[in-house]
Amino acid sequence: MAGVTDAPFRAAVRQYGVALVYSEMVASAELLRDRRSAALRLKLDHEDGPIAIQLAGRDPAALAEAARIAEAEGAILIDINMGCPAKKVVGGLCGSALMREPDLARALVRAVVETVKIPVTVKMRLGWDDADRNAPELARQLEQEGVQAVSVHGRTRAQFYEGDADWRFIAQVKDAVSIPVFANGDVRATHDAVRILKESGADGILVGRGAFGKPWIIRQMQAAVDGTPIPADPPTEEKWRTALQQYRASLAHYGPDLGRRVVRKHLGWYADAIASDKALRDALVRAGDAEPLLARLAGEAFAEAA
Repeated sequence: MAGVTDAPFRAAVRQYGVALVYSEMVASAELLRDRRSAALRLKLDHEDGPIAIQLAGRDPAALAEAARIAEAEGAILIDINMGCPAKKVVGGLCGSALMREPDLARALVRAVVETVKIPVTVKMRLGWDDADRNAPELARQLEQEGVQAVSVHGRTRAQFYEGDADWRFIAQVKDAVSIPVFANGDVRATHDAVRILKESGADGILVGRGAFGKPWIIRQMQAAVDGTPIPADPPTEEKWRTALQQYRASLAHYGPDLGRRVVRKHLGWYADAIASDKALRDALVRAGDAEPLLARLAGEAFAEAA
């Protein structure tokens, strides 16, 4: 979720009851070079709750050192990315490319487990393609190296985000290991949360794109899974207030210029989820300063006076 699950977004979803948030994927080599973008992803001093840091890389020593830094910064667990399908990541033989190198995958996990005291988990896909759905066997091998949980996106790398996630295949991963398994992929609505648990037998759910522009859906999914009454959508003004809070947080986190550029896509997602007015969406995304419009939509009196 590089470029999306930054600190302002994490703050937005936390208020709706999410149990654990993950950082954006952080490249271990970038972090060790202290590149500003990687350092910002690891800026955890204002986090109000537990956070997992997701790391990517293919050099065991570098990944272990990056994990040590993340632990020192306050991460409660290290998640090693072996599932990202992006061409840039796979081209560097990281992410889901590691599913084709199980020996290296084991070495990476071993190096991190030996370096940090906090739990180490792995995010993966079903496999590289339909001819090599090796997630159950890889998960079993990584459990032997000390991984304490695995998360499985129900697609192969070859699928990218096309087609439907195969939740039933995740059950084979669950059967192969004794550690917790978390299911992911196509969890967009409350009934999806119930179905993915039933079909996969997983111990929990990871929600990504399903929460874009509507972080309140987390609270509704939790109720559906618990079998309790599903809360109604928040009032429209509350939804816009959440968007306004994230906008302000982005400017504070990145600085005004970069913050406005980073948060634009989020404003588009909020507009898509809250309103069908294309003109409103365009105004939010293209505004040099979206705060006055957001404040009016959120019903903030000071904005009306301005």
